[in-house]
Amino acid sequence: MALRTIESLGELAGKRVIVRCDLNVPLKDGVVTDDGRIRASLPTINALVHRGAKVIVVSHLGRPDGAPDAKYRLGPVAQRLSELLGAPVAVAADTVGDGAERAVAQLDNGAVAVLENLRFNPGETSKDTEERRAFAESLARFGDAMVSDGFGVVHRKQASVFELAELLPSAAGSLISTETDVLDRLTERPERPYTVVLGGSKVSDKLGVIAHLLPRVDRLLIGGGMLFTFLKAQGHAVGGSLLEEDQLETVRGYLAEAKERGVEIVLPTDVVVAERFAADADHAVLAADAIETGPAGASGIGLDIGPETAARFAELVASSTTVFWNGPMGVFEFPAFANGTRAVAEALTRVPGLGVVGGGDSAAAVRALGFTDEQFGHVSTGGGASLEFLEGKKLPGLEVLGWA
Repeated sequence: MALRTIESLGELAGKRVIVRCDLNVPLKDGVVTDDGRIRASLPTINALVHRGAKVIVVSHLGRPDGAPDAKYRLGPVAQRLSELLGAPVAVAADTVGDGAERAVAQLDNGAVAVLENLRFNPGETSKDTEERRAFAESLARFGDAMVSDGFGVVHRKQASVFELAELLPSAAGSLISTETDVLDRLTERPERPYTVVLGGSKVSDKLGVIAHLLPRVDRLLIGGGMLFTFLKAQGHAVGGSLLEEDQLETVRGYLAEAKERGVEIVLPTDVVVAERFAADADHAVLAADAIETGPAGASGIGLDIGPETAARFAELVASSTTVFWNGPMGVFEFPAFANGTRAVAEALTRVPGLGVVGGGDSAAAVRALGFTDEQFGHVSTGGGASLEFLEGKKLPGLEVLGWA
């Protein structure tokens, strides 16, 4: 069954439409430092504005633990949204109280208001169904319809994602529609050759993805901190690098399964090893099977894939028709250890088919390194949600919108 779309809601002029966005963006000194998720919400918000709806945007920001917290207020986010829309955006002082009531009551057709952080209310993320539903009912009184467009939270059964969509006529926004279409292509109908690039710190974060995609891909490239568990599983020493000893047998199982299926697992042949975890640490490029001979010997820390590996990964990525990438290749926040991530990102811009940046740290990395979203086939807004979708899990925020 397909997702319900905004068209299923009928005439929206003059109607109050609650839009659940994911505006959980980084802030520094009260200023948005990466507005990617705000930009991703614009098509749906603009579509509703143009249809004459009274648009009520709701979102979370950070983890304020069910109570108001000044550093997680949505004022700066609303300000950036206003700049991008080129129109005023009202900001409510609360989520379901008097401030929200006034903000909604004063909305004209085609105008936008942002209610305060959903997670200032314990009912939003409560494990208790009745508590979540009670909060959803408080939100629902502000709306005639609900549009769910925060893909980054559809894997969570939260009040504004699940119960609110049950209480009001609901549909998926264009962001969620695009995300599900892209991820469905990656899992069910990829064009070949199909390459998946996985990085980040831990193998355990990607186990489900590896298991679900191994029967579907042509090759799997492994970088980031998780590469050292793969190297160790092959019998190599990894010095003081990040290692998950409890995942070694699982990784050996994946290596064996890949060989049996004819899937190529490509591991680094060289690694940038530093004497300590620091931006200015002394470092050297070592063969992947000789990590303990470099800086600080057995305590050396691998912080990036090496140049030989980066070139090989780039070649394989750029020559693929479908690529999914999730997780940096190294500690990209430190310039000396960002080269591997940069090489993969640049190669992804040259994929002739569908090249997908899998959200989370990967999306943050490409922007931090100077790439724009428009250079890629798709930049996901939901790291965790994307991974769970690719693991084949049922996502409650999609099921409630008709996805099956």
